Amino acid sequence: MTSVTTLHHVERAYRSIKPLIHKTPVLTSQSVNSVIGGEVAFKCENFQKTGSFKMRGASNAVLSLSEEDAKRGVVTVSSGNHGAALSLAAKLNGIISHVVTPKNTQQVKVDAMKGYGANLVYCEPSVESRESTLLKVQQETGAVPIHPFNDYRVISGAGTVALELINEIKDLDFIVVPIGGGGLISGIGVVVSSLLPNTKLIGVEPESADDALRSMKSGEIVPSNYPLTIADGLRSSLGEKTFPMIQNFVDDIHTVSEKEIISSMRFVWERMKIIVEPSSAVTFATILNKPETFRGKKSGVIFSGGNIDLSCLPW
Repeated sequence: MTSVTTLHHVERAYRSIKPLIHKTPVLTSQSVNSVIGGEVAFKCENFQKTGSFKMRGASNAVLSLSEEDAKRGVVTVSSGNHGAALSLAAKLNGIISHVVTPKNTQQVKVDAMKGYGANLVYCEPSVESRESTLLKVQQETGAVPIHPFNDYRVISGAGTVALELINEIKDLDFIVVPIGGGGLISGIGVVVSSLLPNTKLIGVEPESADDALRSMKSGEIVPSNYPLTIADGLRSSLGEKTFPMIQNFVDDIHTVSEKEIISSMRFVWERMKIIVEPSSAVTFATILNKPETFRGKKSGVIFSGGNIDLSCLPW
C-alpha cells in the first residue's frame, strides 16, 4: 500500500480504474453565470456509477488488492455512497463485500448497497458503534478494511476527478470541493498543486459540521460529533492522512447554512435540471452566497454525488 499520494499515484490510479468508471461531464449554465457574474463549470460526479465520486477511490482500492487479500473480501463503514461504490467495485471484480452502516441510513442508500451485492451489518449511529461493529465483522470474516477516505488508494482514486476537470478546463481561478472526511479534496489538492499551482482550492462544509474549519484553525484534528445536517455525507471527522494534505493544499474553507444548502440544491434542480444531493450542493451554495468572491472569475465546482431519497425532499 502506498504511504503517500502524489500526482504519479493519481495518474496511475486513473489508468487502472478507467474501465470501471464513467468519464463524467463538465457542464455550464448561462443562468448561473449571469447570477454570479463569472464563469462556473460543474464537474458532475452525480452522473458517476453508483451516483457519486466514491466509485473512483473504491475501484482503485479494490484493484490494488493482492490476489490473497481479494479472496478475503472487503469491509467498510458507510452511510451510503462509499458503501455502494465499494460493493459495486468488489462485485465487478468477483470479491465479497461487507458494509457496516448506521440504522438511520437513508433507505435509498440501503437499497443501493444491497442491490450492488453488499452484506449489510447495521450499527448504532455513533462513532463507537461504527468502529466496534467494523472490528467485529473484520475479525469474523477476515475481510480487508477499506476506509472511506483515510486511505491513500482511495485518495488517489478521488483525485482523478481533477485530472478529468483540468483536461477540459485549464485556466481556473478556483476549484470548490465539499469536505467530509477530506479524501476528495486531498486527492484533488495533489493534482491542482502540481498542474494548476495558481488555482485556489476552496473546501466547503455545513455550518453545523464545521470540524474541518476548526481543525485548520487549531492546527490539530477536531473530531466531528456527527451533528444533524441535511448534508449527511459531510459529518465525518478528518483522518490522520487527509488532515495534513488539507493543511498543505487547501487555501480556504467556507461554511454554509442548512437553508443555503437547500436553496442551492433547489436552484440546481430547477434551473440546471440536475439532481444533486445536499452534500454535493454545498459547493454551489458558497458561490451563490459569496458572489463577490467569484465575480469575474472562472470557477470549477465539484458536484460530488446525486443520491437522495425522493420521498424526503426538503421542500
